[in-house]
Amino acid sequence: MRAVDDLKAHYPLPLLLQLADLPRSTFYDHRRRLSRGDTRTAANSAYGHRRILAVLLRQGWQVSKKTVLKLMRELGLQCPVRRRKRYNSFRGEVGEAAENVLNRQFATESRHTKWVTDVTEFNIGASKVYLSPVLDLHDNRVISATAGPSPSVKMVTDGLRMAIDTLHPDEKPLVHSDQGFQYRHTLWRDTLRDAGLTQSMSRKGTCLDNAVMEGFFSHLKEEWFRIQKPETLAEFHAGLTDYLGWWNTTRIQGRLGYLSPDEYRAQTTAIA
Repeated sequence: MRAVDDLKAHYPLPLLLQLADLPRSTFYDHRRRLSRGDTRTAANSAYGHRRILAVLLRQGWQVSKKTVLKLMRELGLQCPVRRRKRYNSFRGEVGEAAENVLNRQFATESRHTKWVTDVTEFNIGASKVYLSPVLDLHDNRVISATAGPSPSVKMVTDGLRMAIDTLHPDEKPLVHSDQGFQYRHTLWRDTLRDAGLTQSMSRKGTCLDNAVMEGFFSHLKEEWFRIQKPETLAEFHAGLTDYLGWWNTTRIQGRLGYLSPDEYRAQTTAIA
């Protein structure tokens, strides 16, 4: 944001805003926030050169990857390297494990046929917050998300019920998770059975069996949490809501042909 402000005297502001993937209104809004000492930054400032190039090409710009990389260096734009720190929800052989029905077959042509879920942990000062989203593998859309101070069975099951509430009567997705204690619990299993959904679990200690969920957590932490660094629970929840909304409506993804989940869903629905 500061780089755009500093360089607008030397480059056209519309080009700088497009390279930074910033709407004009957002740019001026952030200038006002910075003048008040607000250190929050936009999640989409974490775009790498491939996504910036895709955005420019979608908007009709004739520009090469080399030009984008050069201007990103001049603007001080750098996509952070994603670091991996997993929350391990496995607490021994509590309850029964399900078969790995998904078996890394992540692709699906229809929405609400394959869901993945997991729990991840955040440190906010001296507090911990746990997040449990449900992701649709058709378009990588976040269907539901619950967060709380404990990775409880109730928290993750509440999120599952929220996701189930979005289904039509004929939609019965496969629901895949790791072997965490929450997913072995009778409350989780009964909720799936009562809704007519099939349970699937990763093999023990094999995180690649749930690679899409792992990737989402990695993007979430690098594109939002480690950039904005929320210091209070209120900042955390507000920032999380903003990020999840941005993920679904705006953030383009290579797997989706550089469309956002909402754009991809609209396109595939129109074709169907």
